[in-house]
Amino acid sequence: MRPRVSSRLSRSRVASLLVAVSAGMALTACGGGSGAVEVSVSDPDAGAGTGVATAAERTVVGADEVAQQVPGEPRQVVTLSEPTLDAAIALGVTPVGTVAARGQSGVAAYLAGEAAEVPIVGAVAQPNLEQIALIAPDLILVDGTSVNNAPGMMEALRGIAPTVMTGYAGGDWRANLALTAEALGREDEEQQVLDAYQDRVDDIRSRLGDQQDAQISVVRAQSGGFSLILKELLAGQVLTDLGLPRPPDQDREGRGHSEPISEEQLSMIDGDWIFMGTLGGSSVGNPNGGGASDQGAAQREIDEAAASIPGFTSLRAYQEGHIVPVDGSAWTSTGGPLLLNTILDDIDAALTQPS
Repeated sequence: MRPRVSSRLSRSRVASLLVAVSAGMALTACGGGSGAVEVSVSDPDAGAGTGVATAAERTVVGADEVAQQVPGEPRQVVTLSEPTLDAAIALGVTPVGTVAARGQSGVAAYLAGEAAEVPIVGAVAQPNLEQIALIAPDLILVDGTSVNNAPGMMEALRGIAPTVMTGYAGGDWRANLALTAEALGREDEEQQVLDAYQDRVDDIRSRLGDQQDAQISVVRAQSGGFSLILKELLAGQVLTDLGLPRPPDQDREGRGHSEPISEEQLSMIDGDWIFMGTLGGSSVGNPNGGGASDQGAAQREIDEAAASIPGFTSLRAYQEGHIVPVDGSAWTSTGGPLLLNTILDDIDAALTQPS
């Protein structure tokens, strides 16, 4: 299929699109909530900057098969999802704007050290287009999580700056990284990231010993209940790379970001090890529920479950002291190479160290 080439829009058209997209987002934002960013543009010429290219432009064809002319060396990069922010930082580029992680007021907890100072321009799937325009980016990176259910969003973004679609939710993180690297002109760094990841996987796998056949359960705790993290999310992909098996009820891919279970299905979360994280009050139906996602928050969920959910303390993993509280923004959400290394850190600490 021949790539479609998206042309830049006039500034007045951008202004009208900002208003139209804001209205559409209010109706179609994830979960139907009222958290859509209101956009009011009084000056149609404000913020429609083009950035400064320091090398010849290049053509990049995104995952949506739309070709974009991007700067040879982008200087003003905006990332509109956890995976695009993660990948940009891993490739050595600190964005000038990004969005808050799902369920959080800032970037994902596992990225706080690297991206705490990056300005926030909205939330996942609800970017503030006016703020983005005022930054005057020369490149915008999006994926399926950042433009989901937002009619006209891509047209509006491409009226502000070249916008590259790097991939879709549940896709191969390596393919997403490759498109991000191409858009940023960082192909050499991409190979270094890939090599470093594979080296870590090989090293940890070689030291698993008697844990190499341990069934690994990955669970999100939320609002007194649990959701299964299946094989297509990045945590599942890491476990596959390590050759670690999953419990039978998790040894599959699913249609959603996570799959809720009832208390009567509690046995579905059991395994030799349970890695349990939380995104606070966030869930599929309430992505902006807020709350903490760090290890402390996960431990509180574990303690609450032990005290209030019948059968939780009878789980094999609980009996053996093998429930590990983890950062939910890494284990139960989405991201890129930095997320993968966070997961590898936790597995290394739990499964390869002397008990």
